[in-house]
Amino acid sequence: MAVSAPVRSPAAPRWAVVGNPENRRVGLFARAVEAVGDPPPRIVPWARVLREGGHAFADDEVVRLDSPGEDAEVDRLLRDLDEPTRVEGTGLWYRRLTAAVGTLRGGLRLDDPDELAVLFDKRLCHARLAAAGVPVPPSATSGAGRPLAGWEEVRAAAEELEATRFFVKPAHGSSASGVLAVETAPGGRVRATVPVEVTPRGDLHNTLRVRRLGDERAIARIVDALAPDGLHVERWMPKASLDRRAADLRVVVVSGRATHAVVRTSRLPMTNLHLGGARGDLAAVRALAGESWPEALEICERAAARFPGTLCVGVDLLPLAGWREFVVGEVNAFGDLLPGLTGLPGSGAEGLDTYGAQVAAVHRAPTDAPHRHQPRTQPKNQPRTQPRTQPRDDPRSAHAPR
Repeated sequence: MAVSAPVRSPAAPRWAVVGNPENRRVGLFARAVEAVGDPPPRIVPWARVLREGGHAFADDEVVRLDSPGEDAEVDRLLRDLDEPTRVEGTGLWYRRLTAAVGTLRGGLRLDDPDELAVLFDKRLCHARLAAAGVPVPPSATSGAGRPLAGWEEVRAAAEELEATRFFVKPAHGSSASGVLAVETAPGGRVRATVPVEVTPRGDLHNTLRVRRLGDERAIARIVDALAPDGLHVERWMPKASLDRRAADLRVVVVSGRATHAVVRTSRLPMTNLHLGGARGDLAAVRALAGESWPEALEICERAAARFPGTLCVGVDLLPLAGWREFVVGEVNAFGDLLPGLTGLPGSGAEGLDTYGAQVAAVHRAPTDAPHRHQPRTQPKNQPRTQPRTQPRDDPRSAHAPR
């Protein structure tokens, strides 16, 4: 699968990054650019784009979008909230962010605006993957046609899935913000694992202290508060284990190729590292998966192929019990923050971090593959792509993430 990457002129690319200047993501990418001898990228702050209503790039600037997160001013401009830990407001965040992306003009873009709008909506992303035959958890909210008003409708959606264990996710959330892992039992008993604290006045805040709630009324209050922003409900799949801990993988795909992978393990349903998850041994995972490992990476590449105008995505891959089957939990637009992790053997990104791999991909891009963007009011048709069908390399040397 060849991504619609930007043209590279005979001279070094002129890089531009839309991001938060003090964010380490921007710093890591700038370091990767300078490491190959290219001029430092021009940094365009998200706050400036949001305040000024857009930005214009030169025709030959290679434009990368980075996460608008971890900046209090940007968060306030996107959600109208002065408390960055608040969970609510993701619907407004989504509308304002996608509108802001649409105001960017010119340049040779690494991130397709229409695809970003899908990547930041778990319901739309799930539907796109499912339609292409990419294995995903069964969901009652796949697509855009079923808004859920609150807990009662979430329970009904789970019953349709015949799921006694399911996840409730804010449709536009990230980093497990506002996610509930729900378990039901005969007799109407309900329990939820949540990284959320509720203030006396009912505000929801992210917390690093994950809690288990056994009071259905408390669970319902959280879900009802999140419902106006949009909810996604999917079956809780039985993950494989590593060292008696649930395990999944973040796999970074650059220009159609799975280049980096990290194992995340936890005793909780959420494996996010900031919630107490830990990196696992990738060599051990490859040994457990055996002949299924190449298929696991190809599933990630097939998922990324549904977003051919986006140079890099991070795929959350869920191994099922036994390490022989895999499903895609999510595809992340800004899923490449894996500091210090170098490329998989045989990936073409050996010795490079995720940012170096992206810079190298742009340098390899054919000069007849421009990817220019102007603001538009009508969504374009999504390009068709075919997943790579030939067997991928299966190097035997181990690769352990740091």
